[in-house]
Amino acid sequence: MPGQSTYRPPYTITQEILNRAAWISEAIGRLTLLTDPVRALRLRRVNRVRTIHSSLAIEGNTLSEAQITAILEGKRVIAPPREIQEVRNALTAYEHFDAWHPEREADLLEAHRILMSGLIDEAGTYRRSGVGVMAGAQVIHMAPPAHRVPNLVADLFAWLAGSDAHPLIASSVFHYEFEFIHPFADGNGRLGRLWQSLILAHWNPLFADLPVESLVFDHQGAYYQALQASTDQTDCAPFIAFMLQMLAEALATISPQVAPQVSPQVGALLRALQGEMTRETLQAALSLRDRKSFRARYLQPALADGLIEMTIPDKPNSRLQRYRLTDQGHQWLDRQD
Repeated sequence: MPGQSTYRPPYTITQEILNRAAWISEAIGRLTLLTDPVRALRLRRVNRVRTIHSSLAIEGNTLSEAQITAILEGKRVIAPPREIQEVRNALTAYEHFDAWHPEREADLLEAHRILMSGLIDEAGTYRRSGVGVMAGAQVIHMAPPAHRVPNLVADLFAWLAGSDAHPLIASSVFHYEFEFIHPFADGNGRLGRLWQSLILAHWNPLFADLPVESLVFDHQGAYYQALQASTDQTDCAPFIAFMLQMLAEALATISPQVAPQVSPQVGALLRALQGEMTRETLQAALSLRDRKSFRARYLQPALADGLIEMTIPDKPNSRLQRYRLTDQGHQWLDRQD
């Protein structure tokens, strides 16, 4: 019943969910032992920019990671003012991330106020009218009436505070229920994803900067399908399974698995790569004259193994193309120290 702490969101723990939760828990345990504090600090900013880019891109923001980094550094960026405001708000929200507690409703309202400041009039307050979730021109979900929102959110926080569910499960349930309630006029998607990260980060700090959002962005069709399937079944098991898969894939991208496969040529390339470099500059840094050999023995293997990436991946032959280390590339270098 609304207003009572006995509310329990409907969800089933399937074998698939149990297996994924077990794998994530083991992976987190290994990473906690292996995490290098220096590397963690370096990757924190990289992953935070990636997270903000992906979360806002899901909502239609077109700014690139490079533009977001420029805004973070206080540089001037030419882009739609609303999109710049969205990025600035998200950067500010993450500055407050460590001070928020996932079980405090007041912190959720403050987070919404920061995320949506200057974007909507109702920033930091629950919606006062009905709202539907759209997929193109089709309404795929009618959220509960506005007058029920305060009680529904209070019930959800009461459940979270009293639940003995594992944080991997509880955070996914909260995320789904939050999107189902859709308590705000706008900003529900980015705030729901942020709050799941906050719940997980209070279980293990590694989750504070895990780039889960980039995977959700890559699979956003499946993200919305999992939300819809959970609503259709009145059971959020499909959404729990989906989010655990995203968490597992995000962890896999930062697991220390690349060192044994790196050839001496690729290792030399990784050591030579500083920031973003063109193919010509990188080849010159390695004192290599044969372009064909450089591509075949150095550049292509490093790209294929995910150790470096293109700055313009959709135009591989662009004259503006540059290459930079990925998280896995940084990780390999750190393990050589």
